[in-house]
Amino acid sequence: MSRYRRTFLATAGAVAIGGCAVPEGDPAVTDDRDSAADRDGGRGETTIGFAGDTMLGRELNRQYGRSDVDPATIWGDLRPRLESLDGVCCNLECCLSTRGEPAPGRTHHFRGDPEWAVPALSAGNVRFASLANNHAMDFGPVSLTDTIDALTEAGIDVAGAGETPSAARAPATFAVGDVDVAVVSFADRYAGYAATDDRAGIAHIAPDPSASETRRVVGDAIERAKVTDPDLLVASVHFGPNWVERPSGRLVAFGHWLVDRGVDLVHGHSAHVVQGIERYGDGVVLHDTGDFVNDFGVKGGLRNDRSYLFEATLEDGDLREIRLVPIEIDDGVSRAGEDAAAWLRETMRDRSAPFETTYERDGDGLAVSL
Repeated sequence: MSRYRRTFLATAGAVAIGGCAVPEGDPAVTDDRDSAADRDGGRGETTIGFAGDTMLGRELNRQYGRSDVDPATIWGDLRPRLESLDGVCCNLECCLSTRGEPAPGRTHHFRGDPEWAVPALSAGNVRFASLANNHAMDFGPVSLTDTIDALTEAGIDVAGAGETPSAARAPATFAVGDVDVAVVSFADRYAGYAATDDRAGIAHIAPDPSASETRRVVGDAIERAKVTDPDLLVASVHFGPNWVERPSGRLVAFGHWLVDRGVDLVHGHSAHVVQGIERYGDGVVLHDTGDFVNDFGVKGGLRNDRSYLFEATLEDGDLREIRLVPIEIDDGVSRAGEDAAAWLRETMRDRSAPFETTYERDGDGLAVSL
């Protein structure tokens, strides 16, 4: 058994799940949905959660890394919801290691101890972690390779980082429920963290479809993913500046380019706040999935402590719906309260308006049909 696996205490209480879609003005309804494993046999419905920036360092490392604390408690009352899904994909906004030195010239360095952090991710039903971001190398190449090794040993697939540029750009391929998934992962910073022929690093690009090198590198990764004939092809991309509520025209164009190349779902992250959802062509773009868990505190009116878990439902291998489950972040994560959920519904409608995306009320969250 992996040294990163632990036995967890069972979490008491019934599974909290979201209800059927109802008009915005109607009262919220409660969820009553089982996981795919409990449904009728055959190739049917699979639901995969997509989460934003997941940072397990600094204060969270001190709080949940203690021997007398169950790492699973970081998920609070959201944990039953996570367990009800067929799997979760997130952006891991830190390295998981006890080795390395802080990267020079950086203000923030995020590192969690894999002894608790990996079991925490497993307890949250994380099936895939994107490592292409601006914190995966905060403690140097050794911390990155430790992260890859720890996650892989625990059965969590990764993409976006590796020992060489080719390895960093390689797609992750895995099965979730009845669905075969392939994920390519890239980040627009930092160039100094990029993998080289003699040093591990991330898959770095400029998210600009007019850049020939971007078209070559990302296009090649997508073609490598297509060879596996996945039901769901995902691009998990860490792009754009922090603390912005809407994507730039260049990032919107890049998302469109990814879909035009065959990507089914663009899993965007980096801004630390949720941005709009866009149906485009045969795919869907989650322009930014915001934060999921961290110790960042609240950035004024941006309310980065309020976010969503984005649940993509596939039927017979085809994307059918995205459900948005409201969450709140406070040195851990929990289901959002009534006021926060209402704020999130209004905010997501407003930020999606430029893309003409309409939502239905779904319990305390939202749903968009595809």
